[in-house]
Amino acid sequence: MAKVVSTLFISADGVAEIDPDWHFPYFDENMGRAVAEDYETADVLLLGRETYDSFAGAWPEREAAGGEDAPFAKQLGDVRKVVASRQDLTFTWRSSELIQGDLVGAVTTLKADPGVKGILIPGSISVVQQLLAAGLVDELRLLVHPVAARKGRKLFDEGDAPYHLKVTATEAFPSGVIRVIYAPGEAPVPAGYDDVKDQVPEGR
Repeated sequence: MAKVVSTLFISADGVAEIDPDWHFPYFDENMGRAVAEDYETADVLLLGRETYDSFAGAWPEREAAGGEDAPFAKQLGDVRKVVASRQDLTFTWRSSELIQGDLVGAVTTLKADPGVKGILIPGSISVVQQLLAAGLVDELRLLVHPVAARKGRKLFDEGDAPYHLKVTATEAFPSGVIRVIYAPGEAPVPAGYDDVKDQVPEGR
């Protein structure tokens, strides 16, 4: 069964809609390494329409330019890219295809495909939200920036029930960015104040 991994840059107040003004000042070799590790988990990229348009509008040109980011641009060009869109698309970037059918059904099929090692979702907030609700995200890999963005779209939308998570790894970078990897977790045992009052600090 292929693992579905979401990788996101996110602010301390939960905004996952990137503003270059608060994102790029924190991008360093540590973050670059973390991003590379995330991409090594997968042989399929799952992209929302907006993220795909952003990637396709930049990375092919960077690959052609042959600069220092050309190897990563080639990696993105070569990998299989599956795009979630309600509209038909004409692809000019190689190895790109449109999801057939509904998102949840298509991802369920991809996860069960023995030829797929892993599925990575870079950005694509709406796609992640839908797959979280369907219980199809196996890992959330967040690079938490030390900034409260105060505006922009947040990762977690409003809903009736919380998502319970467990931390599987953390790493703090000198820049102040914290890398946190979450997996789905079990809900804790119900508790109220009477259950924890013996843990309240003693007065001095």
